[in-house]
Amino acid sequence: MSPHTSKKALDGGWGWVVIVACFMAQFLAYGSPQSVGVLYPEWLHTFQEGKGMTAWVGSLVSGVGLIASPVCSACVDNFGARPVTIFSGVMVAGGLMLSAFAPNVQFLIFSYGIVVGLGCGLVYAATLTITCQYFDKRRGLALGIVTTGTSVGGFLYATTQNELIVLFGLEGCLLIIGALALNLMACAGFMRPLNMPGYYLKQKAALERTKEQPFKKPPADDLKTTPGTGEKKLAVKDHLITIDAKDIPTPDNKRGFMAGLAIVKIIKKKRQAYSKYMHSTADFLHDRNFMALCIAIFLFSLGAFPPVLFMEDVAQSEGLIDEVKIIPLVSIVAITTGVGKLTLGMLADMRWINSVFLYAFTLLGTGAALLLIPISKSYVGLQVLSAVVGFFSGNWSLTSYITTKIVGLDKLTQAHGILMFFGGFGIMLGPPVVGWFFDWTQSYDLAFYFSGGSVLLGGVTLFLCALPCWDKKKADIDRPDIQYTSNCDKVASVA
Repeated sequence: MSPHTSKKALDGGWGWVVIVACFMAQFLAYGSPQSVGVLYPEWLHTFQEGKGMTAWVGSLVSGVGLIASPVCSACVDNFGARPVTIFSGVMVAGGLMLSAFAPNVQFLIFSYGIVVGLGCGLVYAATLTITCQYFDKRRGLALGIVTTGTSVGGFLYATTQNELIVLFGLEGCLLIIGALALNLMACAGFMRPLNMPGYYLKQKAALERTKEQPFKKPPADDLKTTPGTGEKKLAVKDHLITIDAKDIPTPDNKRGFMAGLAIVKIIKKKRQAYSKYMHSTADFLHDRNFMALCIAIFLFSLGAFPPVLFMEDVAQSEGLIDEVKIIPLVSIVAITTGVGKLTLGMLADMRWINSVFLYAFTLLGTGAALLLIPISKSYVGLQVLSAVVGFFSGNWSLTSYITTKIVGLDKLTQAHGILMFFGGFGIMLGPPVVGWFFDWTQSYDLAFYFSGGSVLLGGVTLFLCALPCWDKKKADIDRPDIQYTSNCDKVASVA
């Protein structure tokens, strides 16, 4: 599409159809992983493994996709959101169905944790990228709607999986949920790209270069005889490759030597691209605000994700309930997370609200709620704290918005992949650490104190690093020769 068409398509039109498709894609992909707390007690009973070992399943399914975000983002950049979503639908559905036949936890870690987790990571990268392409002024609201799909999916899937386990058992539940995930491929059909992905641009450029070359009589080896006829027809060769056409050596007497030179040239180009990528990554990490955001999201993921997995087991371990309720605590966390995503997304669009400080405030609120969980000795208290944790966990809708503000839209995909790497690493470590704390102390108290302290530390770190006084000091150092005649001149210059 032309630049003029792309500009008109922003903030409306087909963009709302894309929003609905992305919402459903996240709903179908993240429904089961977000409500994995319902499956966790069933796996403990079925496989009779420790809580720390079994927790790896739930942590990997959410952490692997985020850790692989740089790779997932590169796939979206090169192939586009639509093909990536189709492929992710096969991975998510296949992983869920394969988990129905898991003989042990180790197999479940691979099928459910890694395969489904990578599929979810591809969906997440594709939906957020294409949403940011279609929306500019309403980007915060659009991202809030899209990411709410994970929360709505977690809310509905928690109750649905609980009922399916009662009716069809654990194996039947996973098979049915896997079949539903195949609808991801239908959602991909509505993700019409605004810009042609990099892979197709390379193909188009290579094709145009081959058309510009004058026709030469092909060598005899390239002529094939069609069976049944005496005519010779030219075998059509595929020129649509990612390597530039000028890098392909022409056949002559020094074919081997020229081929070797071409390979060396291609390796140098790939090495230069890799060096450029690493250099831009280093530039991101040297940015104070971006690095503080990476640390904050790591500590938040380390501490805030375990309640989603362990909340039901906490209630059963404390003797507050005998079995999972019709509306589990996981569902309360999921639905309040959806409300939080929409609310925080709308707040981020307001000009007078600093989105970085807003994100830091959500971390402080989550940390305080996690510290109160060991003190609560009633099921109603756990329900209230679950709702608070869920609402502030809606800050996931702010990550793409804040990243765009820090690095710009052009570098969003790469920067967001780096940020999600830190988040996935924290999610992957959090539940096993909490499970090991329980196996060691036979209580969740110390584990939740650790979780709450980690989230509070992340919030304080981000808040301090985002203070405007750091930018003021840097401006004073960079411009020491400027003399201010009054405080008003100084304030205007900083602004």
